[in-house]
Amino acid sequence: MIIGLVGKNGAGKGEIAQFLQEIGFTYYSLSDVLREDLTKAGKTVTRQTLTDYANELRASYGPGVLGDRVAQRLEPDSLYVVDSIRHPFEVEALRKKPNFYLLAVDADPKIRFERIKARSREQDPMTYEEFLAQETKEAAGKKETDQQINKALEMADASMENNGNFEDLHQKVRQIVQVLALDAKRPGWDEYFMSIARQVSLRSNCLKRKVAAILVMDQRIISTGYNGTPRGIKNCNEGGCPRCHKFGASGANLETCVCSHAEENSIVQAAYHGVRIQGATLYSTLSPCLLCTKMIINSGICEVVYNKNYVMEEVALKLLQEAGVKVRQYGDNPK
Repeated sequence: MIIGLVGKNGAGKGEIAQFLQEIGFTYYSLSDVLREDLTKAGKTVTRQTLTDYANELRASYGPGVLGDRVAQRLEPDSLYVVDSIRHPFEVEALRKKPNFYLLAVDADPKIRFERIKARSREQDPMTYEEFLAQETKEAAGKKETDQQINKALEMADASMENNGNFEDLHQKVRQIVQVLALDAKRPGWDEYFMSIARQVSLRSNCLKRKVAAILVMDQRIISTGYNGTPRGIKNCNEGGCPRCHKFGASGANLETCVCSHAEENSIVQAAYHGVRIQGATLYSTLSPCLLCTKMIINSGICEVVYNKNYVMEEVALKLLQEAGVKVRQYGDNPK
């Protein structure tokens, strides 16, 4: 889960971020990206220099640049809280990450001003009138590259008022996180297994293409395979396969290829270790060739899910269907 925080000055975003860190979230701030750059450039970091530099970056690289830069740092297997969101394009950039939720936090303006005075930061407004004037400017900038907090607030998935004490705030945050967690999506079985197959394909050293296949039984991986030369033979990228080194047309001169295909290797690996595969589902990053198709049928595999089409797929797919093996392309009728 990734929780983004948007709110006006003094609303309590920092306290929410700190609380979320205490319960396991990793903290990122769009403002920290600006601070890093300004510090490296030897410039003084103030609220005004941060605002001016953010506007410069948006003008040069697009309004969502800060969201893009932070999004690149977020891994899919962790919890994150992202502070200092001030523009709708930053929200859109972060929404590209799975399970991103925008939380808007607000409080009475007079309460927020008292909080600003209490923290006593340099460059903060000294009077309530100055505070309101600065807020109006930041809330709805005239240019697309200026801060647009009001528009970002309208994009929130959840919102809360923070006019009370820390205990009330923490309880509200707990309740919101619990509700958002119920909505969080996790990958379906097809996406889960195909993403693993893609990762397995990276082990291939074939010069033509990297392909992988995994065998699944009862939603459990029982065997994996990727294309390459047989066990003990010089690797493909080291000259082990003469066909690959000629970089010929796809599907041509297959009789000179010494590489084993991914589907073939997944089936052979199961046999090598004495693992039963009858009734299994095969996930492959490429549709099977005719040779692998015959192995799939005779080994008792009941379903084939493939990602991309192989150049010689037509006869192979018809044979699978004739043999009663279910065949579908990844994305069609997903599980």
